[in-house]
Amino acid sequence: MQSPLRSSSRPVAIWVYTGVIMLLIQVILGGITRLTGSGLSITEWQVVTGALPPLNHAQWQGAFDKYRQTPQYHILNSDFTLADYKLIFFWEWFHRLWARLVGVVFLVGFVVLLLKRKLQWWMIRPLLILFLLGGLQATVGWIMVASGLTGDAIYVAPAKLALHFVFALVLVSYAYWFALQLSVPGKARLPASPALRRWTIASLVLLFFQLLYGALMAGNKAATVAPTWPDINGSWAPGGLFTQHPLLHDLVGNKLTVQFIHRSLAYCLLVCVLAWTVTAARLTAVPAYFRRLRWLPLLLIAVQMSLGVGSLLTSPGIIPHQWVAFDWMAQLHQVGGLLLLLTIVGMLYLVIPAYSVTV
Repeated sequence: MQSPLRSSSRPVAIWVYTGVIMLLIQVILGGITRLTGSGLSITEWQVVTGALPPLNHAQWQGAFDKYRQTPQYHILNSDFTLADYKLIFFWEWFHRLWARLVGVVFLVGFVVLLLKRKLQWWMIRPLLILFLLGGLQATVGWIMVASGLTGDAIYVAPAKLALHFVFALVLVSYAYWFALQLSVPGKARLPASPALRRWTIASLVLLFFQLLYGALMAGNKAATVAPTWPDINGSWAPGGLFTQHPLLHDLVGNKLTVQFIHRSLAYCLLVCVLAWTVTAARLTAVPAYFRRLRWLPLLLIAVQMSLGVGSLLTSPGIIPHQWVAFDWMAQLHQVGGLLLLLTIVGMLYLVIPAYSVTV
C-alpha cells in the first residue's frame, strides 16, 4: 500500500523536485558537451580532486598534454592550441562538476531530513534506489568516456553513449515518480479508464525506444547521412537499410538504419499520442486540471517533431567547434524529448490506481 501524503512530506518533495530539476540540467549539459565535442577533453576520472579545474599554466599544460595523447587529438584536433583546449575542457568539467553537485544535494538533503525526522519509513527504499541509480549512472558515464580514449576512436562508442543517456532518463523518471508520490494525493488521480491507461503505457514504451534511437542518432552523427524530409534521400525505404551483419550491429551502428528507425518511431509515437488525446478528450468526469493538461502531450510531440525535422535539414551546415543552427535545433530537440518524457510519466502516474504506484 502507498503511504498517505502527510504535511511532513512537503520538505521531502521540495528536495526531490530540486533534484529532478538538477538532473534535467545535467542531461542538458551532457547534450551541450556532446555537441561541442568536449566529452573526451578530460582523460581521467578523479572523484574528489577532479572537482577543481587546472589552476595555473603548468596544470593546464599537463591536462593538455594528456589530451594530446588521445586518438581524437591526433585524428581530429591536431591543430588545437591550449586556448582551444580550454574551451572544450570547460564543458566536460562543468558537466562533471554539476553531477557532483547533484550528489551533494541528495546526500546533504538526505542527512538533514533524516536528522529532522522528516523521512518516513516508506521513503527510505526509493531514496536508496535513487542513490544506487546515481552511482550506476556515473560509472556508465566513465565507461562511455573510456570507450573514446583508445584505438582509433575519435568519439565515444554510440551504444555506450545511448546507454548513458538511457540510464539518465531512468534516473530522472524514477526521481520524478517519487516526487509525484510525495506531492500528488490519491484523490487527484483520474477515474479508472483502462483505454487511457493502455494508450499511456504504449506511448511511454514507444517514447523510450524513440529516445534511445535519438541517442544512437547523436552517437553515430547520423543526421548528415540523410538530411532530407519527408523522404530519406529521395526514397521512403532507401537502399543500405539492414545491410550490416550481425543484425544488432546494423541496428545500433548503421547510420541509415538508425535514422530510418528513429523517424519511423516518431510517426508511430505521433499516432499513439493522437489516440491518447482522443481518448482523454472523451472523458467527462475528470478534474479541471486534467482538462487543461490533456492537450499537452500532443502539443509537445508536434514541437518535438518540428525540431527533429529542423535538426535534419540544418545538419549539412555543421561546423566543427562552432555553435550553429543545427546545434540549437539538436539541443532544443533533446530538451523537448525530456519534457515529453516527464509529461507522459506524469500522465501514467495519474491513470494508474493509487494502490499500485508505490516505488
